Amino acid sequence: MKTILQAINVNKTFGTKGNIYTALQHINLSIEEGEFVGIMGPSGAGKSTLLNIFSTIDTPTSGEITIDGQNIVTMNEEKLSDFRRNKLGFIFQDYNLLDTLTVKENILLPLALSKVPAAEIEVRVNEIADMFGIRPILDKYPYHISGGQKQRAAASRAIVANPSLILADEPTGALDSKSATSLLESLSTLNESNRSTIMMVTHDAYAASYCKRVIFINDGQLFKELHKQDLTRKEFFQQILEVLSSLGGGHHDAV
Repeated sequence: MKTILQAINVNKTFGTKGNIYTALQHINLSIEEGEFVGIMGPSGAGKSTLLNIFSTIDTPTSGEITIDGQNIVTMNEEKLSDFRRNKLGFIFQDYNLLDTLTVKENILLPLALSKVPAAEIEVRVNEIADMFGIRPILDKYPYHISGGQKQRAAASRAIVANPSLILADEPTGALDSKSATSLLESLSTLNESNRSTIMMVTHDAYAASYCKRVIFINDGQLFKELHKQDLTRKEFFQQILEVLSSLGGGHHDAV
């Protein structure tokens, strides 16, 4: 199986001598192609720092990180910019859609920037819009659609260029439970049918129960790992809750 992400002894500190805060220490993990991995932990545990480093927004203080076989730690800013565009897909809590563009134009933007032929863009956008159930709103503007529709549009934009790794940062954080479930089911379908590799940071056990594997971080260190394997989603949800309880937080009412 192909390894998409490999982190070796990653450390991250902030501050200067005498006032140093250690955000991550001795992080070793790998994500294989086709995995749907959740990252969980209490507030301040290091989840966001880890995501920022993997997404190339920030750099580690020490350690190695390879994504799809490329060392992102040694890249200069120009190469990182190309790498982000070609290899990574991002789904943010706040959508990050451009209000001056229609939903369709927002989705196709990564393809247009990569100079993909117009005919291919049309096919790709329609396929993904169907997968996320947003074909009827392609010609609408973001301010005319619901939060759930915005997030599905943002997810469509994240995957339209077939990235090696999709990074989702609290993607259900601003959604009601129905919209959250719809998005999570779409991501799960995408993972199963396209073998898309997804890493999702979340504080929500319900969202994490859609993952195949959940990695828990506490005080900047890897704390525990759960594998769904043959468990039902409800059983996996309960296991996640138990670990979160031992860490001191995280719940969701519905399963």
